[in-house]
Amino acid sequence: MAAYSKLGRDSSARKALLRDLVTDLFIYERIQTTEAKAKELRSVAEKLITLAKRGDLHARRQAAAFVRREDAGNGQDAIQKLFSELAPRYAERPGGYTRILKLGPRRGDSAPMVYLELVDRA
Repeated sequence: MAAYSKLGRDSSARKALLRDLVTDLFIYERIQTTEAKAKELRSVAEKLITLAKRGDLHARRQAAAFVRREDAGNGQDAIQKLFSELAPRYAERPGGYTRILKLGPRRGDSAPMVYLELVDRA
């Protein structure tokens, strides 16, 4: 049994999808996606937030190697927001930074849709 879901993509397409989704999650703090994608994305996002809580240069470079450089407003990009806003928010929290809220089936193909969001302060 696989330790992860392939999401119907090859490895490079799957990595690109997760990079885009995790970048949007950090910028908007809430995204709407399918349940399967959200469950895969949750582990990636949690690992990156835990990495950001370390806060050193090596952790910043490791996160920057995965998260895309997109504008998050306030003159920040997604990496800066991750390290300056999100990591301090979860400094005292030992894990569980995301929440999945079910929405129901998508109209076109009946795929189960969810909101994946970052939880509020501990």
